[in-house]
Amino acid sequence: MTDILVVEDDEAISNLISMNLSAEGYRCVCAYDGMQGADYIEQRAFDLVLLDIMLPEVDGYELLEYIKPTGTPVIFLTAKGSINDKVRGLKAGADDYLVKPFQVGELLARVEAVLRRLGKGDRQLEFGDVSVQLSSRQVLKAGQPVVLTMKEFDLLVELMQNRNIALYREQLYEKVWKEPFTGATRTLDSHIQRLRKKLGWEDKIRTVFRIGYRLEGNG
Repeated sequence: MTDILVVEDDEAISNLISMNLSAEGYRCVCAYDGMQGADYIEQRAFDLVLLDIMLPEVDGYELLEYIKPTGTPVIFLTAKGSINDKVRGLKAGADDYLVKPFQVGELLARVEAVLRRLGKGDRQLEFGDVSVQLSSRQVLKAGQPVVLTMKEFDLLVELMQNRNIALYREQLYEKVWKEPFTGATRTLDSHIQRLRKKLGWEDKIRTVFRIGYRLEGNG
């Protein structure tokens, strides 16, 4: 799984970034000042750092110097939007520079582009012994490939991204089939049954009475 460190002192922005990246299959750790960010970098390896410039304790430029020897790519997220600021940030060694306020979609696109450029672009979801490569749409169970149809794959991703949450039948159907739910559950139910059988998840994909389905467990 791709690990991303978010160093941002605005907790609301940090949580929004983390929530959206997690929904896309990234694993996020949040630091709220430069010193905490440095501590995390010292403790473990990350695939990417999203870094604010104006931080308490240690600012983004100082922290970037600390990150560079690790070879970890960095995207600056900052309100400092002048051309001179961008040039300074990129010359300092950042891989990209995104000015606040930004759209979440643009952030995700920039993250994917940097990771892809560095050969780290295949996002992964994991649950128990099942891993899902989102970009290549490959599913492995205990290291062995599992062949799923396109709809089975999309259904699996929805369940894994919302583990331990009861999902309404209509919500699942409309998300996967991209069309309004008419009330006929046979198509969805048959796909769930096949998914259970192919993954051996009869006890993990639970039927929630009068609601829909839930992927249950700690993963």
